[in-house]
Amino acid sequence: MTARTSRVLHRSLRETPPKAIGGDGIYLIAEDGRRVIDASGGAAVSCLGHQHPRVIAAIAKQTSQLAYAHTAFFSSEPAEALAEVLVGHEPGGLAYAYFVSGGSEAVEASIKLARQYFIERGEPQRQHFIARRQSYHGNTLGALAAGGNAWRRAPYAPLLSSAFSHVSPAFTYHEKHESETDAQFVARLAAELEAEFQRLGPDTVAAFLAEPVVGATAGAVTAPEGYFKAVRAICDRHGALLILDEVMSGMGRTGTTHAWEQEGVAPDIQAIAKGLGGGYQPIGAMLASKRIIDTIRAGSGAFQHGHTYLAHPLACAAALAVQDVIREDGLLAQVRERGRQLEQRLTERFGNHRHVGDIRGRGLFWAIELVADRAARTPFDPALKLHQKIKAEALASGLGCYPGGGTVDGVRGDHVLLAPPYITSAQEIDLIVDKLGAAVDNVLDNINH
Repeated sequence: MTARTSRVLHRSLRETPPKAIGGDGIYLIAEDGRRVIDASGGAAVSCLGHQHPRVIAAIAKQTSQLAYAHTAFFSSEPAEALAEVLVGHEPGGLAYAYFVSGGSEAVEASIKLARQYFIERGEPQRQHFIARRQSYHGNTLGALAAGGNAWRRAPYAPLLSSAFSHVSPAFTYHEKHESETDAQFVARLAAELEAEFQRLGPDTVAAFLAEPVVGATAGAVTAPEGYFKAVRAICDRHGALLILDEVMSGMGRTGTTHAWEQEGVAPDIQAIAKGLGGGYQPIGAMLASKRIIDTIRAGSGAFQHGHTYLAHPLACAAALAVQDVIREDGLLAQVRERGRQLEQRLTERFGNHRHVGDIRGRGLFWAIELVADRAARTPFDPALKLHQKIKAEALASGLGCYPGGGTVDGVRGDHVLLAPPYITSAQEIDLIVDKLGAAVDNVLDNINH
């Protein structure tokens, strides 16, 4: 049979990716029969692995009852039940859920809700948002403007809103001075954020937006202790909101349902997605505090936003099943246990590696950063496309991982992100690290020779 050009607009226009034709737990099955360990859950999505029988059954049951109803006319039982699971106990004051189709939409809704909240409070001058460099908040124009991923932003810069400005990331490996303690680093970052509030005018800032653990742009970057408490205090002092983007790091990925639980703060608005539905259906959500929603209810009475597939019954049914499995099977405890093992194995394998400068993460969300010179923390030449070569080498050996480039500043820097499913066994963690180690070494050997 003659190979045909794919009519799908793939991410690369120069090559067509292999087809996945099946899934089995933490494995994806390629068309040629290869079994590939999904060690990054795609993009930290497949938290329960593939073809989990309880989730498949829930989708089938919902399909037989109701596939779709527009939210301008109806709610649905799965949407109501999922909202109750997520915010019925009002975690951190979050009391309402707005279900969308993915992370970018969740962030977009968060930005718009913050803006509308201040209009309805009689503070229309609050039109500025502060985020961080080397962050990622999605690919719609609004979410892209909020993000600090220089490479993704560059082609669309003329189209991006000037309402967003960016401060330094809490990226210890690259941003902390050698002479600084963690506390001094936090104080410097807090002073920079305070200065940005003052530059813009404190009463013109609507919100500060950040990922509790930075995902694909910088590779599982955790903030130093006290950073988010300092950020929360600044927002509170100036009457601004704190929006936390947990699209990648949330819903159990770091070992607690919400990553912010480990920071000692809670957001006013939160974006979640990937681990919410585990890839079984496209779904994301914005979670909002009672204070915000009560203000709008007493004002205009409606959130001025919407999409066709809000609170899609199939998506909500799938996500509800995913969350039920996580809770009933005690998978958060397993994430913490396997996370400790993954940290230990990565440290054993790469801790003394001459080209691995940093190993960082939390829960089952880890990354290694590759450097040409470990002592100087010098990145490899971007022209080498090291991260792409590691991805290809790993895939050839049956390992799916999530390498990224531009780690340092949007151009320079290479990292490899791991985010295996919560169901991953101890033996599979060992296998993932072994395969990654071999892939990294094989690529580096070829480059160095």
